Amino acid sequence: MAMIYDAFLLLGITFAYGVVVFLLRKLFGDDTLQAPHGALQAFILLGLLLCWAFFYVWCWQRSGQTLGMKSWRIQLQAEDGSLPDWKICWIRCLLAPISLAALGIGYFWCLFDKNGDCLHDKWSHSRTLLLPKPAKKKKA
Repeated sequence: MAMIYDAFLLLGITFAYGVVVFLLRKLFGDDTLQAPHGALQAFILLGLLLCWAFFYVWCWQRSGQTLGMKSWRIQLQAEDGSLPDWKICWIRCLLAPISLAALGIGYFWCLFDKNGDCLHDKWSHSRTLLLPKPAKKKKA
């Protein structure tokens, strides 16, 4: 479910990126009524993928959680229990889509792993934890 929550954030990032690309194409005199093609199309797509990746890496490195992960009390940690560094985050970010693209096998791996780790967690030396529910405050 956290991935669905994050998809809405990625949708907003995609719209913002699209506006920037449109304005840059207009600024440089490109025909914005025609879809880009060739190298420009590849460059624009790569830029979008990097924006999405940077969203995850920045959130994970900063707090170990994206907004969707916070909602579901999921946190990413390095194997030693600390917040993951940039390297761990980038490795995980590059490998997680491969786990998903391989018919989800990388994610289903957690059902058979003794620690409950997905394949991209193992490869990036990270782990995801389900945080406990916060204690309810007693009314005074």
